[in-house]
Amino acid sequence: MTRGHGPTVRRRRLASELRRLREAAELTIDEVSEKLECSASKISRIETGHVGVTPRDARDMLELYGVRGDEQDALVQLAREARKRGWWHAYNEVFTGTFVGLEADASSLRAFQALLVPGLLQTRHYAHAVIRAMRPDASDTELDRRVEARMERQQLLRDPHPPEYWAVIDEAVLHRAVGGAGVMADQLAHLVRIAQLRHVTIQVVPFGAGAHPGMEGPFLILGFPEQADSDVVYVDSTMSGLYLEVESDVRRYALMFDHLRAAALPPEDSLRVIAEAARGFQTE
Repeated sequence: MTRGHGPTVRRRRLASELRRLREAAELTIDEVSEKLECSASKISRIETGHVGVTPRDARDMLELYGVRGDEQDALVQLAREARKRGWWHAYNEVFTGTFVGLEADASSLRAFQALLVPGLLQTRHYAHAVIRAMRPDASDTELDRRVEARMERQQLLRDPHPPEYWAVIDEAVLHRAVGGAGVMADQLAHLVRIAQLRHVTIQVVPFGAGAHPGMEGPFLILGFPEQADSDVVYVDSTMSGLYLEVESDVRRYALMFDHLRAAALPPEDSLRVIAEAARGFQTE
C-alpha cells in the first residue's frame, strides 16, 4: 500500500473542478449533454464523482467551458491519474473502492463505533467472527477474502506517513464477547498496544455517561491534507454506506465527535478500562 494523492481523491477533486467550470461558463447539465451528445446523467455522475471521466471526455468538456492551455493540460492529466488502479482493486469483490480510496489518502480519521471495534483496529480473529456474524451465508472462501482485505486496509496505520487516527468507542464494545473470551482478550490487548502509536488515540465512552450523540450510529470523518479536498463523513451500515460532503452535514458530525470526546474517558483512563476488560476475558 502506498500513501499519497490516490485516484479516488483525484477523481473527487476533478469532479468538483469540472462542476465549478461548467457553472462559471453558465451552462446547465442538459446544455452540456446536448452539445457533447451524451446523456445528462453521465455529466451529473461525473460531477458528483460517482463515475470516472476519460481524458478525452475531460478535454471535450474543458473545450466547451473555454478552458485551454496549461489549465486544460493539468486537468486532463488529473483525469489520467484518476483512472489509475489503487491497491484495493485486487479486492474488487469486497470493496467498492470509494471508501478505501478516500481512507487511504486521508490525513486524519475520526471514528465512532458503538457496537464493534473499528475495522482498522480489529485483530484477524475478531474480524473473522464479525464478518461471519454479519454474513452468515458467505462461503469460507469469501469470508477469508474479506478478512484478508480488512487486514490489508490496516497497513494504513503502519505507513511511514500515517493519518492521525482518533477512535471513540462505547463501553459496550469492550463487553460484547465477539468470537469468545480468547478472541476478546487478544482484541482488547491489541487495542492497548496499538494505542501506543503516537498517531493513534482511543477513548471509551463509559456506561455512566448516559445518552450521547453517538447513539445515532457509527460514523467516520475523513480529513484531507489539501484545502481543495473538503472533509467527508462516512455513515456506516451493514450493506452500504452514505457519504456526506455538504459543509453543514460535516460540521454537524464534527460537533458530534467533539461531544463524544468530551463524554469519553481521557485516553489514559480509557486504556486502563480496556486493559481491565481484557483481564476479565482472560479469567473466563
